[in-house]
Amino acid sequence: MTATLDTTPRLKRPDDIYQALMDAQKAMTAHEADLFRARLVLLLANQVGDDAVVLAAIAAARPDPS
Repeated sequence: MTATLDTTPRLKRPDDIYQALMDAQKAMTAHEADLFRARLVLLLANQVGDDAVVLAAIAAARPDPS
């Protein structure tokens, strides 16, 4: 079975999640915020638990090179 990235919105309150993410970084320096986001991504990738899906998400998140 091949896992695929599901981009269907599933959060019930995405604006609240976004606000919590912004609030968590308010008092951080740029470097601290970078480290925070890296830790968060790794925690969420571990929660997903599927290397192929995580790699697909990384590819999908890259800016379009056009």
